[in-house]
Amino acid sequence: MTVPAAEPEGPQARGPHPAPAGSEETYDLVVIGAGPAGLTAAVTAAELGLTVALVDSAARPGGQYDRHPAPALSAGRPPAPHHDRAPFTDLRRRLAASRTTTCLTENHIWSVVRESDGTWTAHAVTGADGTDGRPARTRGRALLLATGAHERHLPFPGWTLPGVVGAGGAQAMLSAGLVLPGRRVVVAGSGPLLLAVAASLAAAGARIPAVVEAAGYLRYARTPRTLAANPRKAAEALTYGATLLRHRVPLLPRSAVTRVHGTERVEAVTVTRLDRDWRPLPGTGRRITCDALAVGHGLVPQIELATAVGCATRTLADGTRGLALGAHQETSVPGLWAAGEAGGVGGAELARVEGEMAARAIAARLLGRRADPERTALLRRRRDRLRAFADAMAAAHAPGPGWTGWLTDDTDVCRCEEVTAGRVREAVTDLGARDPRTVKLLTRAGMGWCQGRMCGTAVACLTSRGAPAPPPPDRRLLAVPVPLSALAAGEPRGTGLPAVREGRESPGSPEPPATPLPQTAPLPPADPRPAGAPGPPEAPPARHPHRRSTA
Repeated sequence: MTVPAAEPEGPQARGPHPAPAGSEETYDLVVIGAGPAGLTAAVTAAELGLTVALVDSAARPGGQYDRHPAPALSAGRPPAPHHDRAPFTDLRRRLAASRTTTCLTENHIWSVVRESDGTWTAHAVTGADGTDGRPARTRGRALLLATGAHERHLPFPGWTLPGVVGAGGAQAMLSAGLVLPGRRVVVAGSGPLLLAVAASLAAAGARIPAVVEAAGYLRYARTPRTLAANPRKAAEALTYGATLLRHRVPLLPRSAVTRVHGTERVEAVTVTRLDRDWRPLPGTGRRITCDALAVGHGLVPQIELATAVGCATRTLADGTRGLALGAHQETSVPGLWAAGEAGGVGGAELARVEGEMAARAIAARLLGRRADPERTALLRRRRDRLRAFADAMAAAHAPGPGWTGWLTDDTDVCRCEEVTAGRVREAVTDLGARDPRTVKLLTRAGMGWCQGRMCGTAVACLTSRGAPAPPPPDRRLLAVPVPLSALAAGEPRGTGLPAVREGRESPGSPEPPATPLPQTAPLPPADPRPAGAPGPPEAPPARHPHRRSTA
């Protein structure tokens, strides 16, 4: 299994960019994220006459979608190339030809700040994993967020065993590291990503006993016009289906992995049929032998940088939250645009369209000239068509409220702090918590290294007790973990970090308070229970020696 050496990045590419305070260059546009949306925006803006800084946490452009192996992994061909590799190849060619684009790689942006003169400063830490501790600042007259998305995980008994990986993580292991998560891999969860992952793993030589889809596909039939307007999406699904058929991979709709079996690693999984609300049907479980499980329940827009500066959001069809964007991709904060998954997960084609739309709008604003009306109208029609399909797809695969029936009380919900479903339920039923923030204060769920990105959805659903769960909080002062040395090197200047509210309310509105703790007297310092609650104070949960807490 081999791949070609990576294309050269071009003379404009640079590594970590530790610009000293007060002397950094000011670009016309700073683009954060070098995936399909960010790459398209950067090359389009440069071709329209802007100076551009393209900032990304990886060592090379491409994002999660266009991952490619390191040059040291020499080989003959990609194990499972994307069906639309040509657009990415064209973007890389245009990027290499640009003389006004600077690639700032291995820059992990933790905050963006609007300065008093209207410019934007992006604060970063540098290094392959952000632990070098060297602060970096990049300033621009306009800012475009193309930050992508991360996987949504719904816990189940055994999901912390070695051998359980995210569906997107399994694909990243294959495309970037040329390794398989196992030889016999069950692919499970919900969403179209499962078909792509299963097809890639099967083409690379893995045995796929089953693709387990929690949702059904009949919900797509509710939007026949949207389906008819997007024939390429149907062709893409047929391509994946043909690959799975060729490798004799069965597809199990309306089913879920409800338990993983094994001692030191995955040995088998239990697959159970689900009703329309994703409740497990008794007596339908069957055991499938495997040595790895690739599981994911869709993607969640990564919008922490935007919400920290007050950008308005909207609730998407699958219950996640994305940015509320204008006709030309501008957020509710002037001078800040977004493209791609930040406004709602829709795939690479939609991301490229939105990236070009945003770049043209920014160039028109900064250069004081009108954007090409014909091209703008064409892009808008494409965006609206693709966004309609994305919304239909999100609705079809939205998790049902009954999935919490998979969870036993001893199932870890927050892996970082080892908080079980039983402790979350106790906080709700016995201690009176009525919102995820109060559950967090009582149990530490969401206070670990991932800051609730992994467990936020699960905690919100358990807190709602079967009612529609609100999206977990998406406002964080720091978008990525930051060493104290980087914070001490320079305090961000500008307008500060106002609270964020959903919809079009004022970004400066105060944050709603957490649910008051049900108590009749002040809480003892060592006891998170209300005064008078039965039982002795609960000891802190045991911590894994390699887990870190940022609380």
